[in-house]
Amino acid sequence: MTEHDTEAHPGRHGGYAAARLRLLHEERLTGPPLRTELARATDHWLGELLGPAPGVALVAVGGYGRGELSPRSDLDVLLLHDGTTTAPGIAALADRVWYPVWDMGLALDHSVRTPAEARKAAASDLKVHLGLLDARHLAGDPALTAALRTTAYEDWRAQAPARLPELRELCEERAHRQGELRFLLEPDLKEARGGLRDATALRAVAASWLADAPREGLEAARTLLLDTRDALHLATGRATDRLALQEQDQVAAALGLPDADALLRGVYRAAHTVSYAAEVTWREVGRVLRARSGRPRLRRIIGGRGGRGGFAAPERIPLAEGVVEQDGEVGLARTARPEHDPVLPLRAAAAAAQAGLPLSRHAVRRMAGAAALPVPWPAEAREQLLTLLGAGEPAVAVWEALETEGIVSRLLPEWEHVRCRPQRNALHRWTVDRHLVETAVRAAALTRRVGRPDLLLLAALLHDIGKGRPGDHSETGAATARQVAARLGYGPDDATVLATLVRHHLLLADTATRRDLGDPATVRAVTDAVGSAAVLELLHALTEADALATGPTAWTAWRASLVADLVRRAAAALDGRPVPPGPRRCAPTAEQTAAADEARRTDAPVVVLRARPEGAGGDGPVGVELLIALPDRPGVLPAAAGVLALHRLRVRTAEIRAMAGPAADDRPALLLTWRVAAEYGSPPGAARLREDLTRALDGSLDVAGRLAEREAAYRGRRPGVPHAPPRVSVAPGGSRDATVLEVRAQDAPGLLHRIGRALDEAGLWVRSAHVSTLGASAVDAFYVTGAGGGPLPPEEEARTARAVQESLGG
Repeated sequence: MTEHDTEAHPGRHGGYAAARLRLLHEERLTGPPLRTELARATDHWLGELLGPAPGVALVAVGGYGRGELSPRSDLDVLLLHDGTTTAPGIAALADRVWYPVWDMGLALDHSVRTPAEARKAAASDLKVHLGLLDARHLAGDPALTAALRTTAYEDWRAQAPARLPELRELCEERAHRQGELRFLLEPDLKEARGGLRDATALRAVAASWLADAPREGLEAARTLLLDTRDALHLATGRATDRLALQEQDQVAAALGLPDADALLRGVYRAAHTVSYAAEVTWREVGRVLRARSGRPRLRRIIGGRGGRGGFAAPERIPLAEGVVEQDGEVGLARTARPEHDPVLPLRAAAAAAQAGLPLSRHAVRRMAGAAALPVPWPAEAREQLLTLLGAGEPAVAVWEALETEGIVSRLLPEWEHVRCRPQRNALHRWTVDRHLVETAVRAAALTRRVGRPDLLLLAALLHDIGKGRPGDHSETGAATARQVAARLGYGPDDATVLATLVRHHLLLADTATRRDLGDPATVRAVTDAVGSAAVLELLHALTEADALATGPTAWTAWRASLVADLVRRAAAALDGRPVPPGPRRCAPTAEQTAAADEARRTDAPVVVLRARPEGAGGDGPVGVELLIALPDRPGVLPAAAGVLALHRLRVRTAEIRAMAGPAADDRPALLLTWRVAAEYGSPPGAARLREDLTRALDGSLDVAGRLAEREAAYRGRRPGVPHAPPRVSVAPGGSRDATVLEVRAQDAPGLLHRIGRALDEAGLWVRSAHVSTLGASAVDAFYVTGAGGGPLPPEEEARTARAVQESLGG
């Protein structure tokens, strides 16, 4: 602005300065009203500065174009002209607007272009094009602004297949540089993942008409982030987007919040909403762009199955009861009724995590209306929760999808207290809730080391559940964990173990690093707390999972060795690591005896099948109870397990025992008592199972080949999710009469069949077995002997364990 102009219009500058001062410090406006009034005052001022200007328009773009003017925001302004004014004339007009802005000390992002130049700049610079999508007329010729907006939107929609991948790449690069807003103690409200830039990107995607973001809660989240930035600008007097620690209390007070933690929790929740919306939206963009690629056009040209023009509807592949995979997502079957199926959210989540696929947004929204689970939970619900947690890394995205619709807090009301709760500790990289889920992910990789992987996974999920409440969070959390265990349907003994793990989850790490390991009192403190070798084993795994989920410096080789040394000493004080005693073996029932006698008489399998009512037997799994009796012979176990796998029956528990006949020379019979559950649909009848088992035993049914074909087809369709490798070991002193092999592996169709084949090929006899599935983990014990009976020699024990492990891919 020239000196003459300043003298000619002395009120323009001062009037705006006074209005701005009044808005920011006197009228105490906050939130959207403040931004709106600030934008309105600025609009009026800039319009006056431009004055009459034929063939020229002053246009606000970017955030200012959206009318979201924060106290220290840049003014993003475009001087648009039709080319009829001379270059000196346009320069004078620009000076008339730009210089007063600079004189005020305001940041200005400005440009001068014709419509053609603006279009060309947008074509070469994505950020310019994004700014034009928010173009808003300020002063001058409104027709110029309207034409610019129309062209910007037409070009954006026409170029969307090319520009949206570019926009997504920009978002990913920015997230890589800035991190995820909801896990940062000093987050950048604009640039971090889940911040204001991502919210703006979602508006651009919606403008393309190719996909739209989930709208529920998104505008409220964006408003909260903007309100926080406004308060930050006023607190610091600077144009900053980073919410530094030293500013958080002041910003919280300005927003009427009690403290900085309350501020961060609100900001984290808002960022979670934005980041989840972005994840869903970009997934939809990818699906739409794939559908618009050349392949559908080729199908239309050459024809093919499907509807008009050869288009084929996406295949719906059943994953579980009421759950299907479709187009790379997990959704609900057409027959699913969440309002009548309270387990459906957990079943769908477990299926999605095990398949390594996202839950569709539509499915999550439908499941938010599912019926409430009864208390205590039915066994299926507990199993599905454990299967979800045991899936490892894929469980994180699935869990967060459930969190977005409030499903997690409805299933576990205690979760709401730790949700998005910050941890002001340099070691921690996550909020409390995410840390708990990450600990479960780490624990899933350690389940092969423990006898009760279900309790390990639950302890991982709950170990910090007491944080943020008065008192010691370990003590508070232990009481909460006991309540949760009872609600989930665990008995008092298991609830006590879970409470002990939560109460003492810091014990091993703290003791190992702070106490003299050579002092007997140190070891005694540990043994008194855990009480048994089984709990010590679980606590060791929980300690490692907790540390690994905390951050890269929380679990070093030095710390791991100290904890391992302490555990070895404590285990010695507890008389070693004995195998936990299993349930007492009951005498055969009349039904079992009759089935064994019939099998011996006919030299053929006998199959008895009956439905098992929901929740029957307290803690036992639900599904179908199956009794198979047949004369003892090689190949019985792999044949029976393979037939069940072919019929998509998942083995939840199994007990195998040899039963002698009434006479001394009678051939013994094997009794196999199974509890199984159909992956989906209804289980086959007893006659069908008996027929297939007979064919499997005589070799006319190639069980191994059929299972291999199915597995190859499954892997061809979806590569699957990596899991912790299986672990096969010999339990020393497990039995005086047999060698006890312990197998811990990821539960999968055909697992028991592969184990049985390996034992059969090794020439071993399975005298009894105890098979159980805890969530996603199989924990099996096989009592085997050689041809002459009795335990195997040590070298043969080791060779057998290796052979079984290799058969499982370990």
